[in-house]
Formats: sequence, structure tokens, C-alpha cells
Amino acid sequence: MIKLRFDGRTAIVTGAGGNPSMGRSHALLLASRGANVVVNDIGRSEAPHYPDVASAEAVVDEIRAAGGQAVASTDSVATESGAEAIVRTAIDAFGGVDILINNAAISVASPIHEMRSADVQRHIDINLMGPIWLCRAVWPHMRAKGYGRIVNIGSGAFAGLDRLSIYGATKGGLFSLTRGIAIEGAPFGIKANVVQPGAFTRMLLAQHEPSSSMYDYALENLPAELTSPPVCYLAHELCPVSGESFDAMGGEVRRVYLANTGGFADRALTLEMIADHWDEVMGNPVGMVDLSGVNTDAWHVKPYPGAE
Repeated sequence: MIKLRFDGRTAIVTGAGGNPSMGRSHALLLASRGANVVVNDIGRSEAPHYPDVASAEAVVDEIRAAGGQAVASTDSVATESGAEAIVRTAIDAFGGVDILINNAAISVASPIHEMRSADVQRHIDINLMGPIWLCRAVWPHMRAKGYGRIVNIGSGAFAGLDRLSIYGATKGGLFSLTRGIAIEGAPFGIKANVVQPGAFTRMLLAQHEPSSSMYDYALENLPAELTSPPVCYLAHELCPVSGESFDAMGGEVRRVYLANTGGFADRALTLEMIADHWDEVMGNPVGMVDLSGVNTDAWHVKPYPGAE
């Protein structure tokens, strides 16, 4: 088995200054395998129950102490100018950018009707617009090079979780964004995938009391470091897929995909027909919904055994 390395590649990892954090773990792993890393974090916000402030510089110091190459960026992903400045940092320091890991995010747990309007906008600006601005900023450089790897960090909340409707909506947007840019990037050697991770991080600390069962379970079973191998594999030149989605937590990795049912069809469709055929509408999945508009073979999509 060959050891996968990133020698000569330059990676941007956003939201990578926290400790513990998944972004920091991704940055450390990439650097340990030879990548030049731009560690991005605005260095703001202490998490409840965890007093340390995120620091891009501290993670850069860790990487350099281990013999790696890294520079810090404290620009915000939430604006177009901030995203462009992050990419300029990579180009100025290392001459280009090959890998983008859109990890920066916020999560405020709140019923939808109680969340402050400002927090709704912050979710959109950071969690969704941040990756959009950064993808746009790296795109010309990756296109010109004929190579790129983009990994968007999503969340299982995209499928719906109590008190995380707004957060989940932004992560659902990343699912769709990933599918779209995978199509656009294919002619230029750019691959994009999304990962829904789960780990003991500052974000989790902000939402769960130290005495809670979720806090204890995550502390014991979900170290941030176990989310990094799947993320970094998708960032490697040997990554075989694009436009795909994966869960990654606690050492488990699994593919996530949409499916449709067989349903029914009638050109004289009425409300009553739908009621009569509801079991068929809701029936067993028959395969993946091809959102790409291209042949599924190009996506490495194989419906599960028994699918039509």
C-alpha cells in the first residue's frame, strides 16, 4: 500500500484555528503528508465551557514545529473580499492553490422562530456564502492549472435536526453547491465532494453542557482527528469521485446519497389518484436521484443491489 502524500500541493483550510477542531486536524494531517497549508481562522469567539480562542497562528506554529510548511490567514470567509484575500495568501506564500477545504462554520441551536435575525444572516454568510466566495476565488487558478480538489464540510443536519433548521439549511446548500461545481469542474480536472462529519469540537462544546450524554459520548468516541483521513483522501490527486457525499465520524465512513421511489404516473392526474396511489408514491427507493443531468456512470454512481 502506497502512502498518500501531498508534496508540492498547496491547501487552504478554513476555520482551522480551534483546538479541538476538525479544521486544525485537517491542516495538521495535510502538512504531515507534505502539503503547504494556509491555516485560516478569524480568531474570534470563545466557546462556552472552553475558554481558548481559536488561533490560526497557533496551528501554524504546530505545523512548523513538526517540520511542515504553513502560513496563517485571519481574513473572513463571509465576504467576497475576504475570500479573495485568503486565496492571495496562498498564492503569495506558495505560488498557487490546489486544495480547498471549506470547513469554517457557525452553529447556533435555536427554534426557527426564536433565532435572532442577525444569527440567521451569519449562518448564511459564513456557512454557505463563505464556501461560495472561496470556490469562486480559487476557480480561475484551478482552471488555469487543470487541477483542483474542493472538499466542502457539511453536516447531517442538512437532512433535518431539531433546533438546527437554519444551520441545516446552509449545509443542505453545500450539498447542492458541491453537485453543481463537480459538473462545472469536470472538464478542468477539478473535483468536489462534501463530507458530513461528527466530532468533539469547540462547536459541540458551545451547544452541550459538560455533564450531558452527548458531550461525554463525543469526548470518548468522536475525536476530531478521525474525520481528517476521509476529508484528506477526497483532497488527494487519487480521489476517484466527484459530486459525492460522505458521513465521517468516529472512524466510520459511509456514502450518503438521495434516492427516489418507483411512484406512479397518470396523465389524467387528480388529487384523488394521488391519495389512492400514496403507497406507491412512498414506496421503496429504486436508486439514486441523478441531480447532475449527466450519465450516472460519469459520477461513479451505482444504485444499490436490486435497484432498477
